[in-house]
Amino acid sequence: MTEDDLLRYHGDLAGAGVGGDVDGVVDFAVNVRAPGPPEWLAAELRSEIAGLGAYPPEAVVDSARQVVAEHHGVDPGCVLLLSGAAEGFSLIAGLGTRNPVVVHPGFTEPEVALRAAGAPVRRMILDAPFTLGGGTPPDEADLVVIGNPTNPTGVLHPAEVIRGWCRPGRITVVDEAFMDLTDETRSLAGEVPRHPGLVVLRSLTKTFSLAGLRCGYLLASPDLVRRLASRRPHWPLGTLQAVAIRAALRDGAEFVAEERRTVERQRTDMEQKLRAAGFTVRTRSRAPYLLVTPPGDDPERTRSALAARGILVRRCDTFPGLDDTYWRLAVRGAREVATLVKAVAGHTVNNAEERGRQ
Repeated sequence: MTEDDLLRYHGDLAGAGVGGDVDGVVDFAVNVRAPGPPEWLAAELRSEIAGLGAYPPEAVVDSARQVVAEHHGVDPGCVLLLSGAAEGFSLIAGLGTRNPVVVHPGFTEPEVALRAAGAPVRRMILDAPFTLGGGTPPDEADLVVIGNPTNPTGVLHPAEVIRGWCRPGRITVVDEAFMDLTDETRSLAGEVPRHPGLVVLRSLTKTFSLAGLRCGYLLASPDLVRRLASRRPHWPLGTLQAVAIRAALRDGAEFVAEERRTVERQRTDMEQKLRAAGFTVRTRSRAPYLLVTPPGDDPERTRSALAARGILVRRCDTFPGLDDTYWRLAVRGAREVATLVKAVAGHTVNNAEERGRQ
């Protein structure tokens, strides 16, 4: 793979070669919580299908924007609805930044978008355990991108540190795609009116299981929102996307709270089981995934063997600052974790026996 190929790699590619049939596949590679959205949200979407012959109604889009604004305590002018948070990175890359810095290890899509726009990307690579510590972007950086919590490390950075990066002449982009599964106390979403260069991106893809519909939004100053929106075509969002965003934030508080509790419980249980099986958990994750090193001396060979059995894990050598000794594992239930642990143990034993016969 070229460097660009590695940066463009996503967890859904971990199943390439498995056959494409999800039946029987145990997927730790993709962070989407469920195969589809909760029934109450699916019902809302079904109720709109009969009207899809019309262009997206402006009233629906406006009401979705209003719901997002109320959810975060900002003016609707601070909200830009997106066809997935990844669209936001593409729009931001089009602003013409000259000195962008991307904090790594982190989601690679921002760097991909900036490179595609011809920007000379610099990397701020954090050392293990991948906290900010005393690290700070260079003064000349006019765009800084960081995930919080970060993908794939799961580290939740202090809001006050990132807030301190905001300054005149700089756009500070915070990818909060997984923030809804934390307690939200470190979110900067409600602070965009006070920081003209602050941009916060949010996604509904993972928690609400809407990866196939592409739903997200960004929050920024009204001036910055207007600049970003001016580069879009007519009807950048479909009706179902706007309806999903509106319903998720209007009606989803109880669902998100329950998902948060479930993730916390499963993550704690999963950490304990993995450690007992010889895995090293590399960070204190606050996200619905764990960064780990598996037992054995050849993690990549183990990963390939698991994939052949329909057990998918996310390789991490595609993230700048990490290598193939790391895996990212989506938080899953006890049965899936037991399947993973058993398969890894079996592969490790088989490898040891093979070496003994050589």
